[in-house]
Amino acid sequence: MSRNSRIAGAVIGTLALTGSLAACGGDSLEEGKGGSTASAGAGDKKGSLVVGAAAFTESKVLAELYAQILGDAGYSTSITTVKNRELYEPSLEKGEIDVVPEYAATIAEFLNAKVNGSAEAEKSPVASGDADATVAALEKLATPLGLKVLPAGEAVDQNAFAVTREFAEKNKLKTLSDLGASKIKVKIAAGDECEVRPFCAPGLKEKYGIDVVGIDPKGVGTPQAKQAVKDGTDQLVLTTTTDAVLDPYDLVFLEDDKKLQNADNVLPVVNAKDAGSQEVADALGKLTDVLTTEDLAELNRKVDAERAKPTDVAGEYLRSKGLIG
Repeated sequence: MSRNSRIAGAVIGTLALTGSLAACGGDSLEEGKGGSTASAGAGDKKGSLVVGAAAFTESKVLAELYAQILGDAGYSTSITTVKNRELYEPSLEKGEIDVVPEYAATIAEFLNAKVNGSAEAEKSPVASGDADATVAALEKLATPLGLKVLPAGEAVDQNAFAVTREFAEKNKLKTLSDLGASKIKVKIAAGDECEVRPFCAPGLKEKYGIDVVGIDPKGVGTPQAKQAVKDGTDQLVLTTTTDAVLDPYDLVFLEDDKKLQNADNVLPVVNAKDAGSQEVADALGKLTDVLTTEDLAELNRKVDAERAKPTDVAGEYLRSKGLIG
């Protein structure tokens, strides 16, 4: 399953429990331990921390970033790859995993469904396009479970829609509101679920007044979907904000100016007892403060397109920002 399986998903508990961002294949918790070590400086003088990673590129890169910056702060760190959120979230509560890179809206709705039940979560979602409100709701759900939510940063991985540069310039489009106002009929290259998911075609119609005339089921952000837009077969492609492979297709994002998408800003979630110290928060906060969506897209590109190792791209990035020695 691709990380994009959550793309057009609703804020309902059923989506959260079917996987969202991190419910994507990979090693089991038991098999994945000790996959990477990133201790630096003072070694393990401050103790050991296990960083959890889901089995897709971005999560692995984020886990490496977390492990290496914590290693530089004096902790002995290791990374374990966990198959899905249903496994790693309980492990985080138990302290088998100490730190996990998360996405505010997605983990908020996962915990909403876990705590309140899927039916209630569907009726009363807690995530929205407002990052501060979403994080506040997440904290209320996470704290009683023994989890500590650290501040979210600018980097965000959420649904995004793109058109060709030529199409945007010809029709003076910079935002999804512009596209709605243009009254242009558009066909969307996306997963077939886009037809019914509230963050895809229905949301584009309702919030932006976009005239969606069909869905071309070529997948989310796939080469085939992008090529269909480049060729003019379709006008809009569904992908993610951290998609770094737009230029080869001469595609540009249209801004989600009315915040249709939920605020899936990147943030660390830690076991409060084992990793809830201010020192851990300060170390991770240095990264959160500088990491941008564009940075994350470029790190993903290096791993996926250049076949670089997550540990290498993470280390290079942290050194380039002066975050580790």
